[in-house]
Amino acid sequence: MHAWRPLLPTDIPAVSEIAARGHPDFPEDDAVFTDRQAIAPRFCFLFEVDGTPVGYVLAHPFQRGVIPALNTLLNTIPPAPDTLYVHDLALLPTARGTGAGSAIVERLATLAQPLGTMSLVAVNGSVPFWSRHGFVASADPALAKKLATYAPDAAYMVRTMVVLTPALG
Repeated sequence: MHAWRPLLPTDIPAVSEIAARGHPDFPEDDAVFTDRQAIAPRFCFLFEVDGTPVGYVLAHPFQRGVIPALNTLLNTIPPAPDTLYVHDLALLPTARGTGAGSAIVERLATLAQPLGTMSLVAVNGSVPFWSRHGFVASADPALAKKLATYAPDAAYMVRTMVVLTPALG
């Protein structure tokens, strides 16, 4: 059996292990994972297969067009957030092919409706995955310097949420 569940503070060692294996070029301290879970527990999840952690997602409300520095604590959600920033989505090979990535993106999209957008920095060749989920790369030259601190192929991507309105009638 496999499922996403809310990420708990006690899950941080598992997140750290998955991050080290899934994103070795982007090391972050456990304090960063703890920070994201603490400021936005409603948007952080752990994926388990047969009770074993094999993936996680960390997201938090933020400001569109702003990219947090890697391995940096936020300590709080900024005032007037207008995007759900996906800090990290990592799945180990045993989780791939389960639909876990798509499922959590759509779950986050539902949670992000009131904010209007979702945003992230795509790395490790993940632009096609995010594009399939409605994210579009931003060509804002003001972000180039910050993106370069992530990776040469890093792309800032935004998904505008579809606002559902009741039918008139």
